[in-house]
Amino acid sequence: MHPNALLDLATELLRQVLKLDQPADAVVSAFFRRHRGLGPRERHSLAETTYAVLRQRLRLAHLAQSGSGALERRLAALAWQGSDTFLRGALGPQEQKWLAEVQAIDTEGLPEKLRHNLPDWLASALKKELGDDFWPLVKAIEQAAHLDLRVNALKAKRDDVRAALAEAGIEAVPTPYSPWGLRIEGKPALQKLELFIRGDVEVQDEGSQLLALLLAPKRGEMVVDFCAGAGGKTLALGALMRNTGRLYAFDVSGHRLEGLKPRLARSGLSNVYPAQIAHERDERIKRLAGKIDRVLVDAPCSGLGTLRRNPDLKWRQSPKAIEELNAKQRDILASAARLVKPGGRLVYATCSLLHSENEAIAEAFAAAHPDFEPLPAGPALASAQIERADELVTGDYLRLWPHKHGTDGFFAAAWQRRA
Repeated sequence: MHPNALLDLATELLRQVLKLDQPADAVVSAFFRRHRGLGPRERHSLAETTYAVLRQRLRLAHLAQSGSGALERRLAALAWQGSDTFLRGALGPQEQKWLAEVQAIDTEGLPEKLRHNLPDWLASALKKELGDDFWPLVKAIEQAAHLDLRVNALKAKRDDVRAALAEAGIEAVPTPYSPWGLRIEGKPALQKLELFIRGDVEVQDEGSQLLALLLAPKRGEMVVDFCAGAGGKTLALGALMRNTGRLYAFDVSGHRLEGLKPRLARSGLSNVYPAQIAHERDERIKRLAGKIDRVLVDAPCSGLGTLRRNPDLKWRQSPKAIEELNAKQRDILASAARLVKPGGRLVYATCSLLHSENEAIAEAFAAAHPDFEPLPAGPALASAQIERADELVTGDYLRLWPHKHGTDGFFAAAWQRRA
């Protein structure tokens, strides 16, 4: 494709994404379906340029003011993630001169807001939470996330999978905390590999893997993944249970549960029972009250812990939306807790960075439910054979940060129901 034609496509894609009325990944996927003639390198350039703009939107919009022509074209040029030679071939002499001048600007001298690229409400909340760690977090979330895999312990061993990936020309290293994890740079076409097709691995962030280890289900138990979605954690829990017992995957979205079906078929699990529920007080929940050994509540949340992967979220969320989520999180956790039998374990988790979605919800639940005894995350993770478990906790809680742990941002609190 001619360079100028590809830059035109980047301009068109950014114009759609920056409406911020849909998730960016959905817009990008729909765009590629309409332009099926694009090759892998062209898709990579377009997608990564789009995400670079979303990560640095305020700074790039400020720098783009000095140029001329369509704003989205200027943003694409500033954030271009393809070949520099290719980009120069798309720009006229005046555009090249402008780009060189802008790229020579020392951005460290820009106002703070243009350096952290966060909406004011979110920057304020994270500064309060992190103090001196705020800027290291900013640096971390402006980078694209690496790719983590979970080795399916029912079918394969981590060292064998690593060797098979190496034979396919893909370098993978063990994750530092999860005993199942492998970490890969870039975005190789894993879906075409035999080890993926037969279910030896699943794509899953290391932090998400650790949530399953915190719940620590045992063989033969009855377990509920209360907000299962497409089932990434469900599959990890089933493997921990060694395909025994009964594992319910509940979700209000049938569409999300449909995404579990092909993954479940690959996994080799036969102890998983997906079920769509109408709401957190569904009759299915009432029938199981007080009968479940372990319940995971991976609650609906802002998703702000995934900003490396979904940078549009910081522009699409709002304080009002967070308040609405907080009410939903409290209701879902209280309803899920009814399932837990005496002596059973309850885990509340989010992929959020915000205190209001994490510690505040856990503390309110603990105050209202004296029949649940807080279970410190450090000893629980250590008993699950997690090395350096003390690095993963803040107080009694699991607290993961991109800049500290190399994972998405995760929070989890655990309790045991008093006998």
